[in-house]
Amino acid sequence: MSEKLTKQELHNLAMNIVGKQLEAEGYEFLGINSKLKRDPQFVALKDKVLHFIIVRAITYPQDAHAYDPIFMETIKAHAEKFEAKTYYAGVGLGHGNDYGQPVLKDEDYTMVYKGLQQIL
Repeated sequence: MSEKLTKQELHNLAMNIVGKQLEAEGYEFLGINSKLKRDPQFVALKDKVLHFIIVRAITYPQDAHAYDPIFMETIKAHAEKFEAKTYYAGVGLGHGNDYGQPVLKDEDYTMVYKGLQQIL
């Protein structure tokens, strides 16, 4: 029987998903931090504008697109010191056959991801 992915492995998977999107959209990575509890995960430049991007791996039944507004305001205040825009990227991850089940190593997974949400 396959093992569940650890929190760090789920986080890395979410980082890869978001990182590929950013790369495809022309972002230039200035900093990447894949350790849990270290924010922001991506510091990137696009069109001469700095972006701070917070990535979270979310599992069922949590809403992948809901974020902690107090925490995000803290990140936004930090980003403003650098004249950077702040984004949240919540990636919902579940088992390939049933989103409500955990992701297992070496098995397919399902994803709920709507892209970056700008924190205004």
